[in-house]
Amino acid sequence: MKILIITIGIISGIFVVYQVYSEMATRKTETQSYKIILVGKLFEIRYYPAATMAKISSNVTSYRELGNSGFSILANYIFGGNAEKKQIAMTSPVHMDIGKSTSTMAFVMPANFNQDDLPTPNNSDILFHTSAPEYVAVIQFGGFASNEKINEQKALLEKALQEKGLPYFGNFRFLGYNPPYQLIGRRNEIIVALDTDQIEKTDFN
Repeated sequence: MKILIITIGIISGIFVVYQVYSEMATRKTETQSYKIILVGKLFEIRYYPAATMAKISSNVTSYRELGNSGFSILANYIFGGNAEKKQIAMTSPVHMDIGKSTSTMAFVMPANFNQDDLPTPNNSDILFHTSAPEYVAVIQFGGFASNEKINEQKALLEKALQEKGLPYFGNFRFLGYNPPYQLIGRRNEIIVALDTDQIEKTDFN
């Protein structure tokens, strides 16, 4: 029994150390650049400059399905699945636009890359694009994401924007910041594009 307790203690210690290491590694990962414009009680407003992304489209319509299929395709590309067999550093967040008939997932490419110098993917389903600069409203939540949590947070953000009379447009999108094996310190966000002309006219008090 004593040996069992010691073994369990050692395994638990290794697990805790690994999770702490994972969180520290995530903090060091290059994060897509943005500027915080305003912080409200429930959501914040950010400005995102243009960014180069590798993207795939899919006919799946759920978070789990898109995560399972899309992540492996894009991860294979940055881990050497390209014409030059070149390794590209993982960044955060992963962008997911989950629609009713089609969905997309995108990896933000490191800031030192643009569309012209990225290696050609082995998988032709991967396309490159440069996102347009935009102002967005953002709501953040922790833990593991799911369709239910994403829809719940989307509804909260939508209600908050409507109460403020702040116009938004396009789909509500999901941003995920952590690898699936990280259990602590998880960060998830829902974002939606804003009508920039109305931001200065809105009372956030």
